[in-house]
Amino acid sequence: MAQGKLFVISGPSGVGKGTICKRILETDPKARFSVSMTTRQPREGEVEAVDYFFVSRDRFEELLGKGGLLEYNVYNETYYGTPKAPVVQWIEEGCNVILEIDYHGAFQVRDAYPEAVLIFIMPPSIEELETRITGRGSESEESKKYRLAEALGEIAQAEQYDYIIVNDDLDAAVARVSEIMNKED
Repeated sequence: MAQGKLFVISGPSGVGKGTICKRILETDPKARFSVSMTTRQPREGEVEAVDYFFVSRDRFEELLGKGGLLEYNVYNETYYGTPKAPVVQWIEEGCNVILEIDYHGAFQVRDAYPEAVLIFIMPPSIEELETRITGRGSESEESKKYRLAEALGEIAQAEQYDYIIVNDDLDAAVARVSEIMNKED
């Protein structure tokens, strides 16, 4: 059986990464989504093992120390990371695995798996990104400012990705990611 591929989807908070990934998973039976682990508290409506694995800081650090994470980062004083075991298993089973992670994690993945395909989702404008982040209603003013500042830093890294897709039309962005995954598979 042929091995699957590893696809990394990155972009600033609020750019639509999660929606794009969800749409790909609905239409591609070979695709699997790697659920990230975090030490932050769940937001309203988030489900354990669907949106994230919500763990204590001690548990996260224990896994990190044992090499159980493919990548990790600290964002806004919170740990985020990708459990390694399911990703490796799915790739060996011939599935294409999607990681929705930031650029720090993406570059860690590229170092560990040079064959990984990195796709950056770009907002149509900073103003539109700000509107999307504000529209969530789950962010404090301080958090919104932090996320917007981080977005500029993330956008500056986009040129290091294999592909850049502007999400100014969701259907077109989903179609482009799907096209890339089919081409790279």
